[in-house]
Amino acid sequence: MLVHPQFDPIAVSLGPLAVRWYGLMYLVAFMLFVTLGKWRAKHGPIKGWVEKDLDDLLFWGVLGVVLGGRLGYVLFYKPAYYLGHPAEILAVWQGGMSFHGGFLGVLVALWFFGRKTGRSFLQVGDFVAPLVPLGLAAGRMGNFINGELWGRITSPDAWWAMMFPQAANEDRAAALLDPALMAQLAQYGGLPRHASQLYQFALEGVCLFVILWLVSRKARPVGFMGASFLIGYGTFRFIAEFARQPDDFLGLLAGQLSMGQWLSLPMILIGAAIMALSLKGKLR
Repeated sequence: MLVHPQFDPIAVSLGPLAVRWYGLMYLVAFMLFVTLGKWRAKHGPIKGWVEKDLDDLLFWGVLGVVLGGRLGYVLFYKPAYYLGHPAEILAVWQGGMSFHGGFLGVLVALWFFGRKTGRSFLQVGDFVAPLVPLGLAAGRMGNFINGELWGRITSPDAWWAMMFPQAANEDRAAALLDPALMAQLAQYGGLPRHASQLYQFALEGVCLFVILWLVSRKARPVGFMGASFLIGYGTFRFIAEFARQPDDFLGLLAGQLSMGQWLSLPMILIGAAIMALSLKGKLR
């Protein structure tokens, strides 16, 4: 069984200042967005974009990711807790960001940017869609480095099994309910789990990027690329969630699905509806 490498979450220390790997992954994500965006503006089928557009779009996008991600976590995952502790809503250093909340925040940012530049919301979304997945991959790598958002328990004989020392409390709680798991805990000092962060890195990040980048090389109807992102991300996230440990304060919800899966289903359905309208030429 593999063991999580236990990386130091701090990449560089400069006196009292500490630069964390997770923060660096955000920086990598934004740099990839700008770099790919500049290439796409020059060589892609969508014309009329300049470097200043990307700088402005990045500014609005960062605001959308941070504000939307935090508010999404507050509203989707712990509304009762933050209702009783409103002062902690802004305490982002304590952790707690939601992709789906960040995604909604980015949608608002795209709408503002489109109004400012005279482009439709769908036109902006089509340009941005292929630029996003590698940034998501960077974020998942940050999760893995931190040893957070680990996967569900799996067989100790599986080649992909990995022990996460950070999951010690959850391992003990699970072992108390199952004698077989208790034996594994005693033998290995931890329970074998899926490295679901790496699954999401591969699916939502690398695979989705390759698909969208190849599809976007040719001109597509308005709304097509944005719809492709919605369907692709929603599908890959839904699949990966079967290996990811549900949040301990939520568990599995209706239909034995996780919150991440329930939030991904509307993305798939809305994406399918947009794509159908796009292929019929009904979007502008």
